[in-house]
Amino acid sequence: MKVKTLLSGLVLVASSFSAAWAQTYPAKTISLIVPYPAGGPSDFFARRVQPDASAKLGATMIIENVGGAGGVIGMSRLINAPADGHTLSAGSPMELVLAPMAIQGVKYKSEDFKLVAQFTTTNTILVVRNSLNVKTVDALLATARKNPDKPMSFGSVGPGSLYHLIGEKFSQVTKVPMLHVPYKGIAPLLSDLMGGQIDMAFLPMGGSIPATIMEGKIQGLAVTSKTPHPLFKQFPPMAAMKGLEAMEFDIWAGIQVHKNTPDHVVSALNKAFYAAVEVPETRKAFEANGNVILPSRTPAELARVYQGEIERYRAIAKSINLQPQ
Repeated sequence: MKVKTLLSGLVLVASSFSAAWAQTYPAKTISLIVPYPAGGPSDFFARRVQPDASAKLGATMIIENVGGAGGVIGMSRLINAPADGHTLSAGSPMELVLAPMAIQGVKYKSEDFKLVAQFTTTNTILVVRNSLNVKTVDALLATARKNPDKPMSFGSVGPGSLYHLIGEKFSQVTKVPMLHVPYKGIAPLLSDLMGGQIDMAFLPMGGSIPATIMEGKIQGLAVTSKTPHPLFKQFPPMAAMKGLEAMEFDIWAGIQVHKNTPDHVVSALNKAFYAAVEVPETRKAFEANGNVILPSRTPAELARVYQGEIERYRAIAKSINLQPQ
C-alpha cells in the first residue's frame, strides 16, 4: 500500500512539474534563424512577423542571419540546438527538402523538422540582366542559341535550391545548355545580376524582387505558372507557353522547429505566428510583394502538408536527375 501511495505521489509530482514547465515557455530569448544573408525573401518574412509573434509570446525574439551552403548552415544550427522551442528557423522547402538531396555531407533529413506555420506561397519569375537586351523568353532562347559555345549563366542560392532546380529544368526542356552559378543568398545574387556578372535567374515573386524589377534594375520575362500573376500581369505565364508546360513552380515560406520540440511549445508558436500574419499591415506587406496568404493550419494539418511537400519536391528533383554535389 505504501509503495502504491509513493508511486501515486511521484506521478502527481511529475505531472505538476510538467505542467509548471509547460507554463514557463518561453523561458528565455528566442532565436529566429534566417538561413540566408539579410535582404532576401526569407529575411523579409522573418522581420515582418517577428515583432508581433514576439509580443504574442511575451518574449524577446532576435533574428540571426546564418547564410551559406544553400541554407544548410542555418538549418544545421537549428538541428543542433536544444529542441525546446527557443531556436526556430524562417525557411522554405529549399533548405528543408531539397538541400539534403543535393548537397553531400548534409547531416539532417527533411523529417528532422516540424512545421510551426506556413505563411505564403508565390511563383518564381525569370529575370535577366538589362545588358542582355531581351524582353521575352523567345528572345532569350534565341540569344542563347546564337552562342552555343558560351552557355548562359544562371544564379541560385545554392545547389539543390528550388531556383537551381528550375534553372536546370528550363535548360532541360529548352535543350539550351546553361551554367549554374551558386550564391549564399538572393541579395548577393541580385547584386551580380544587376552588375551583369551573370545572365539570368529564377527568383521568388516576393521580398525585394518585384520592386527591383519595377525600378528597372533587372528585366522580368515570365512567371512560372499557367495563369498570369494577379499583381504582375505584364509578365506572361511560362507554363502556358508551347513546350514549357513543365515550367510551373511555386514556393512557400514558413517557420520550422526541431521535430522533437514538445507539442505544447509547437502549439504556442503556431498560434503566435499565425496571429502575427493576421496583422493587417503584415498581410498588406506580403500581398504587395506578390504573395498569396495561406490559411491558418493546426500543427496536425501542417504535418500532413509538410509530408506532401516532401514528396512533391523529391519528385521534381528526380525529374532532372539531381545528383548530390
